[in-house]
Amino acid sequence: MITIEQLKALNQLGNIAITEHARIRLYERNINVDDIINGIDTGEIIKQYEDDKPLPSCLILGFSVNSQYIHIVVSFDTDFIYLITAYFPDPDIWENDFKTRKGS
Repeated sequence: MITIEQLKALNQLGNIAITEHARIRLYERNINVDDIINGIDTGEIIKQYEDDKPLPSCLILGFSVNSQYIHIVVSFDTDFIYLITAYFPDPDIWENDFKTRKGS
């Protein structure tokens, strides 16, 4: 199980690996690396995906640098945080706390 403390210990630019796919999605969604770093620093893990391969991953709810709610999905090992995706949660899909999907 991933803890937010483990992620915060690695949370700096040189330790965040971003795939080309994730980089494209960040660009499309107007999210930058500072938003990811701030989101992890201010965040909490709201869902664990322990069966993900090749590494378990988790969903973080945090804040962008502009104090906007942001969801960040990451996995990690001893050296890197692997950014899978990030997005600004849609209030039509998420409850007001942005931790629970509507209809769940």
